Amino acid sequence: MSLVIAAIGAKALYLLYAWLASAIISSYLSNRKGYGEKPGLGTGLVLSVIGVIVWLLWPARPDSRWKLQGPFGRGGKTVAEARAERSEGGGGS
Repeated sequence: MSLVIAAIGAKALYLLYAWLASAIISSYLSNRKGYGEKPGLGTGLVLSVIGVIVWLLWPARPDSRWKLQGPFGRGGKTVAEARAERSEGGGGS
């Protein structure tokens, strides 16, 4: 009787990669949506691929980079510029 340990090695490695990738993507999404990296990292590690879906459906904060620059950071204004415009508009009224 031989014990085959390497039979699950490739599958386990792919599952590990999927788990780590979902944690990275969830962390990125939560940071872009204005909640910081830690909540996304936690949901990505605990919920795995479902954590990515959670952060895709979770609403972004009004002055987040997701709302101002889009999901990948192309164009738009920075968060500091948006806050400065909002404070100038609110201070003058």
